[in-house]
Formats: sequence, structure tokens, C-alpha cells
Amino acid sequence: MDRTTRRALEVAVAVTRCGPGALDDLLDLGVWLPGIRPRRTDGGPARLRGLLEELGTTSMKLGQVLSTRPDLVPPAYEVELARLQDSGPEVAVVEVEAAIADGLGRPVDRAFARFDRRPIAAASIGQVHGAALADGTEVIVKVRRPGVVARVEVDLALLGRVAAAAERLPFASRYDPVGLAREFARTLRAELDYRREAANAVAVASAFAADPRVHVPRVIGSHSCASVITEERVRGFKIDDFDALDAAQIDRTALARVFADAYLTMVFEHGLYHADPHPGNVFAEASDRIGFVDFGMVGRVAPAARSGLGTVLMALAVVDAERLVDGLLALGVAGDGVDRRALARALGELLDRHVDVPVAEIRLGPLLVEVMGVVRTHRLRLPSDLALLLKTVMMCEGVAARLDPGFLLVPLLVPHATRLLSGSD
Repeated sequence: MDRTTRRALEVAVAVTRCGPGALDDLLDLGVWLPGIRPRRTDGGPARLRGLLEELGTTSMKLGQVLSTRPDLVPPAYEVELARLQDSGPEVAVVEVEAAIADGLGRPVDRAFARFDRRPIAAASIGQVHGAALADGTEVIVKVRRPGVVARVEVDLALLGRVAAAAERLPFASRYDPVGLAREFARTLRAELDYRREAANAVAVASAFAADPRVHVPRVIGSHSCASVITEERVRGFKIDDFDALDAAQIDRTALARVFADAYLTMVFEHGLYHADPHPGNVFAEASDRIGFVDFGMVGRVAPAARSGLGTVLMALAVVDAERLVDGLLALGVAGDGVDRRALARALGELLDRHVDVPVAEIRLGPLLVEVMGVVRTHRLRLPSDLALLLKTVMMCEGVAARLDPGFLLVPLLVPHATRLLSGSD
């Protein structure tokens, strides 16, 4: 029995143990096969989250990706999968030190003046330790888990088999499961290679080199490789540690604005986006300065996609259904078979409920959730990079709103989108 088949049996046993209901609503067969009424049991989304955590790195990453695809999964699953905690059991420090020596070609005591044996964090792909260089520079060292690449490759092979089988099902083929599996595999393999993360960090640092609001930690190239990345340690307070922010007399309202505007600048002016801007990856260094960390997932936004996104977001801001349809179609949301009139009608009915809300008071996140509901109902599919970008814009608004309950993203967004659509810098 090969490793992929053995892994398939492990997954099958775990799914059976998980029980009915965890997948029924997720598959949403009633949308595709009229007359079919899937079993609906309480706690399905939560049980699925537990199943994915049990199955390990690849499954947790897949769940996190699905949580960014409101065009593919029902809202209850989207919310629950977003709670997946990317954590893993602590790796013994002797294994970590062996991995560093193997990756860097020299033992830990020669690479670092100090290396903290107790980890700062243990995630599914890597473990993070504090350290110091010979010149006294404080750094963090992220080390890839031993054996994780081989385990992920087995899971990706299995996922490829499942996707190929799904491709033959009429109700699933329109979502291109083979293409989705291929894109997921590409993304996950990139995340396993810390050289990609280092390149991402350098790109973002270069974009913000002249912007004093944003601090991107310096990558220590001499102490980094495919399996180890060493970066300057960011000091500050996690952006959701309100007690620490208040004790440091950091103005949360000002911080919310700086964070959100920096993020919009990243997207609309630099064509980049940090694809995981959750509070653990953003530090407040002052009321007017933030530090981004963890660049394992950084997306690029092509000029055409930026323009299409600007059209979509401006259409939402001014409540214009026809412009919204134009923007969605320009972004490749629909294939050849879309019923434009039906889509415009559904989006018009949605936007009519918001027509009396002043532009400055629109909450973008909830409105985008409703739009994605229409997209799902009409069996459309977002390009994966666009889905992730929209999700991260929503996360950005959510983080800022936690800092300042009165925060609204649209007033910051409109000038960026207007400049982009007018062709000005």
C-alpha cells in the first residue's frame, strides 16, 4: 500500500468518526440538484473545523483558504473555518537546532550569539524562536518543521485524486476542482519555502521604504534559506492587545486609520497585499506607526485587477448595480453562461436596501458578504486571488473597527479608488 492510499484510509476513518452533517451543508447539494435535501445537523461547521485540525497541516491550510471563498462555501462554514488556529505541537529544541544546522550549514552556536530554547510560537509549518546576532541585533528565527514537506506532498497527491474524481461530476465541474486543487498546491508549496517569504518581505519593505507609518522587519539573508528564515524582531504591541495599547497611551482611533490607510495604499498604489492581516501579524509601535510581520502569503494585484476592484468597490460605495456587474464581469467572476440581467436584478435588489445609507456610513464588510451570497446563488466563481483580496479587505475593516468601533473604511477607500480609476497617481 503506497503512502497516498494509506493516508486516504486515515482521512476516511477521521471523516467517518466526525459523523454526519459536517459536510452536508458545505456541499450544498440542494443548490445543484433540486429535490435533494441534504441532512442538516447542528454543529456541522464546528465539527468540520475540528476534523481539519485533526488531519494536520494541509487540511488546516485548505480550511483557511476555503474561509476566504464566500463564493464557494456557505456563510456558517466561512465563519467557522476562519477560526482555524494554525498551531501545532512544540518541536523539541534539539530537532530545531539540527534543522537550523542542516539549513544554514553551521551549528546554532556559530550562527547566533544567543538562541532562546523556548519557542515564541509553534505553527503547523514552522516554529519561531527568539535569538540575537553577533552584533547584538535582536531577531526571530522561524524553522520549518522536520518532515512537513513530505507529509504535505502526500496530502496534495490525495487532494489531486479527489479533485480529478470531482471533475467528472456535472454539478462540481463548473467550479474547476482540478484547477482549484492545483492553485492550492502552488500556494502551499510556496508557503513551505521560506525563500519566497523572504522575497515577499523584501517587496513589501521596498514599497514602503519612504513611508514612516509602516515598519517591515529586515530579512537577514545570511541566516535564511528554504527551511529557515531570520528577521529583525519587531517590538511593539499586538494590535488587538487593548490593555497594552492603552497603557502605552497609543491612540486607538488614530492607529485604526493608519493601519487601514496603509493597507489600502499597499493594494491600490503598490499592487501588493498582505494576505493574512489578522491581529497577530500587525504590531503597533506608536499611534502613527505599525509593523507588519509574517509574509508567507503576499498577493500581487495586476493593474487590470486593481481597476476592476476599484470599479466594484466604488459601485458598492455609490450603490450602482450596473457598475457592480461591470466590475465583477471585468474581474472574471463569471464565465460565458452568466445571465447578466438576472445578476444585475439580484444585485440591484440587494443594493436597494442600502440606497438610503450615506456613503460615509457604509460598512463594506457586511455588504460584501451579501454580494458574495448573490455570487454563490448564481453559481459564479471568483478568481482565487480576487477572493483572497476581497476577504483581506474585509479583515482589514474588521481589525480597524475593533480598534475604533466608529471606524468606517469607505471614506478612506473612495480617494484611493477614485485616483486609480481616473488614472492619476
